[in-house]
Amino acid sequence: MNRAVAAASASGIAFRVVEHGPVGSLAEAAAARGVEVADVVKTIVVRLADDDYRFVLVPGDRVISWPKLRTLLGVARMSMPDAATAKAVTGYERGTITPFGATTAWPVIADARIRGRAISLGGGAHGVALSVDADAAIETLQATVADISDPTD
Repeated sequence: MNRAVAAASASGIAFRVVEHGPVGSLAEAAAARGVEVADVVKTIVVRLADDDYRFVLVPGDRVISWPKLRTLLGVARMSMPDAATAKAVTGYERGTITPFGATTAWPVIADARIRGRAISLGGGAHGVALSVDADAAIETLQATVADISDPTD
C-alpha cells in the first residue's frame, strides 16, 4: 500500500483505488479510470513564497485562474515549482501528486465546481487513482472552496 492510499485509509474517508496502465493525457486518464475528464481532479502545487505552498484541486476540464487565486490568497505573486521542487515539498512526482499522504500537509484549495461530484484524484503513484466523494474529500482535507478556475481554451 503506497503512502497516499495509507493516508486516505487512515483518514476514514470512503474511497476506491483504481489502478491502470500508463496514460499520456488527462483524456487517457479519464478513460482508464472510467470517468469524465471533468471528474479527474488535478492536484497542482503552487508556491506563494519560499517554504509556503498550497495544493490546488482543479477539475480536469479547467485550469487555474491565477487572478482569482491571487485574490483569494491575498498575494501579488505565486508560481508553480519545477518538478524537482514539487517532489521535494510533497513527496510525490508530478502526475501522482495528492494531498493525501504528502510529506507536508500544505493547505488545500478546491475549485467550487468539484462539489457534489464523485472525483478521481492522484493516488501517489503512476497508474493509481483514488475515487472519492468530492464533498467528503473537501471536509477531510479541510479545503477552502472557491471559484478559482477558468475553462480550458
